[in-house]
Amino acid sequence: MARQFTAEDFKGKIESMYRLIIVAGRRANQIARPDSRPLVPVRSKKPTVVALEEILQGKVTARNGNQDEEATIE
Repeated sequence: MARQFTAEDFKGKIESMYRLIIVAGRRANQIARPDSRPLVPVRSKKPTVVALEEILQGKVTARNGNQDEEATIE
């Protein structure tokens, strides 16, 4: 079963819930590609859960500014 996340889990990791949804969605799309590998040990097959785990562990962050979309996800 997938881990249950709460808004409190992400306090201090990302500045808003809107930004969290955008970053997690973009990273989940990257993870879903056949040539992509997760940055954390995988406990779920769901790309969205893996993306949220990466954000919690600080492996993925959001940048401010007008960078290329691929560069937005570190």
